[in-house]
Amino acid sequence: MRAVDPEERTRLERERLDAEREYNAALTDLDRVVVASGEHADLPRLATALIVFLQKITALVETKDRQLAGDFTRRFDSLAPAIDAIAELRTQSSLVHRRLQALERSATAPRAEVATPPAAQQAPPLQQPSLDDVVYLAFEDQFRGSDETVRERLSAYLPLFARADTVVDLGCGRGEFLAALEQSGVKARGVDANAEMAAAARARGVDATHGDALAFLTSLPDASIGGLMAAQVVEHLEPAYLSRLLASASQKLKPGAPIVLETINAACWLAFFSSYIRDPTHVRPLHPDTLQYLLRASGFERVEIRYSAPVPDHMKMKAVELSTVVLRSQDPTAEALTTIAHTLNANAAILNAIMFSHMDYAAIGYRRA
Repeated sequence: MRAVDPEERTRLERERLDAEREYNAALTDLDRVVVASGEHADLPRLATALIVFLQKITALVETKDRQLAGDFTRRFDSLAPAIDAIAELRTQSSLVHRRLQALERSATAPRAEVATPPAAQQAPPLQQPSLDDVVYLAFEDQFRGSDETVRERLSAYLPLFARADTVVDLGCGRGEFLAALEQSGVKARGVDANAEMAAAARARGVDATHGDALAFLTSLPDASIGGLMAAQVVEHLEPAYLSRLLASASQKLKPGAPIVLETINAACWLAFFSSYIRDPTHVRPLHPDTLQYLLRASGFERVEIRYSAPVPDHMKMKAVELSTVVLRSQDPTAEALTTIAHTLNANAAILNAIMFSHMDYAAIGYRRA
């Protein structure tokens, strides 16, 4: 917010005092006219005095509003350092919390429990270099949302796996979806390339392994899993790696088993310029048409795109609303206004569809029988 300098504060105070004097003078003049008129009111003079009074009180209110706005700006600016400090403290406290958890696990867990499984050592991952595991875990804490928020959002996919006997969650993160599956009575396993993510998932009591997704998937028997989930994962992968991952998924899933790949909706400009580019570990955005095609080309059928996380209405472009009188009027000015409003509304609808649609989407398919 823009700071109010001393000169502007002085000007606002001077304007307020001038408006107050003029208001008092107009009120005094109106009072004199009313008293002088007695029972025989001089209506023209009284009307003039009343109009002047209303003008001055309006000016006084406006100057007070400007002064209050200036005071608010000044107070807000004075709090800005404290607000920034709170944001910094939040980030640092999250990092400290996650680092302490990592140290506790290193000190108490048997070494075999935290070692990378052999399957994860067989195929080097093709992903780009990542951030420090603890730093990225804290990054997810701050920007992806709380455990409860993520779990509630991902729970929308639970019905797709209701009949699955074993579900694999690739890039299981903190284990929110694994926990939701377990609570629904569905057996599930997860893997994550981030050791701290996998540890956080295990801490909630789910089966989560630290390792490479492709190596983990390749180690499983063919047609052995009843469903596959990968939420906010594919945007972290190189195209060649993603192609191999989908080919492997097609081999490992049972015929008719579902696959769900949720990612950021790069076709929504707001999602791309906020959620996507904010994460430094993202490799490549995937348009919904692209991911749908890749699933179909990898042996999946009935592939659909399901959008989620709609942009709130208050963040979208607003339509111009005209009164019924203007819309029905045949006056040339009213007709011109109506034409302009319809054009602006049509353009706003186009921009909303491109820029402010849905933040995420999922490509959902089924292993070809």
